[in-house]
Amino acid sequence: MAKKVTLEKGRLKVPDKVIIPFIEGDGIGKDITGPTQKIVDAAIQQSYGKKRSIEWMEVLAGEKAFSQTGEWMPQATIDAFQEYIIGIKGPLTTPVGDGIRSLNVALRQTLDLYVCLRPIRWFKGVPSPVRYPSRVDMHIFRENTEDIYAGIEFMTGTPEAIKFRKLLEENFGLDNVRFPDSSSFGVKPVSKEGSERLIRASILYAIERRLPSVTLVHKGNIMKFTEGAFKNWGYQLAEREFPNHTFTWPQFEALKKSQGETAAREALANAEKEGKVIIKDVITDAFLQESLLRPFDHSVIATLNLNGDYISDQLAAMVGGIGISPGANINYQSGYAIFEATHGTAPNIAGTGKANPGSLVLSAAMMLEYMGWEPAAEHIYDALEHTFSKRKVTSDLYALMEGATLLSTEEFANEVIRNIH
Repeated sequence: MAKKVTLEKGRLKVPDKVIIPFIEGDGIGKDITGPTQKIVDAAIQQSYGKKRSIEWMEVLAGEKAFSQTGEWMPQATIDAFQEYIIGIKGPLTTPVGDGIRSLNVALRQTLDLYVCLRPIRWFKGVPSPVRYPSRVDMHIFRENTEDIYAGIEFMTGTPEAIKFRKLLEENFGLDNVRFPDSSSFGVKPVSKEGSERLIRASILYAIERRLPSVTLVHKGNIMKFTEGAFKNWGYQLAEREFPNHTFTWPQFEALKKSQGETAAREALANAEKEGKVIIKDVITDAFLQESLLRPFDHSVIATLNLNGDYISDQLAAMVGGIGISPGANINYQSGYAIFEATHGTAPNIAGTGKANPGSLVLSAAMMLEYMGWEPAAEHIYDALEHTFSKRKVTSDLYALMEGATLLSTEEFANEVIRNIH
């Protein structure tokens, strides 16, 4: 009988026969969810035989939920993710009108899924706009609950905007507001606790996977007390909590000042030889350029919500597009994790067999890794690469790939399953 994932003494306990709740998703969600589950089931069977398996349990959200229950995000769905800890979801539409800004954001906020983890890697055979996509291998830790995505904003002319403007006028002045009479206002909360738990998770991830660096990406040169503080808190946390596992850029600068550049370079080289994680920082706009010119200089990226949104999509484009870019929303303290397709609902191709299930398939592989079922995840990665190398792809990649064979969504899934060996 299948059982639930549990959290015992801060560690996940995953039974061999496990229940995983899933949201089918809107638009192409129906097209990609079934094929993804077939691929996952085949990879698990190849790795463990009948010893391990997933029992898929559907929960409702989005248009399907609204049509059946009158709610876009039923409480029963939130309860299921809390009860079963790990889940997966297809793309969800954003309801039109006032109320819920985004169903995805609502899930992240309600379950406090503070890490948006987006690993970006290239698969051989996938077309890319950059010359050396094989050099792109980054793991983005995007803060998921703060920054401007907190949704604290006031439309010009509303009582709230007038009240907020008055608060600024009476306490801080309006010298920096160019057109106060017609301005809307937004608040950007960035907390020490929120920043630290995100950066702590990124450093632990780098240590456990023996990755060389964590880059703190920020716009602290302009937003000194939010993004600048994020950077400073990150360095302080690394030096305080991981002194034996990290070497920070402030430590390098301090050595350079006290003992000279040669001594500082030697210390950096020794830290790298010892396998320490190098903690450094880059301004956001400079990082967007560096990631194109020198992607091999960056491994794990820790950044705030809006920066992470931009960075995730740019890096995904460098390795073939968001259609094969996975994602997860995780709370490493509670264990809650929801893995998801990172693209939209694409209603214009829903039901046509043109959808690429790659993003959801790779997210499911991430889920298997999170569960501790790494061999099954590796089977999926290998099978996808074999399939891409044979130039057997869905319509999005077919349009970019010479000499390719066009497959439907279902045919692509079957080809991946054939390549699981």
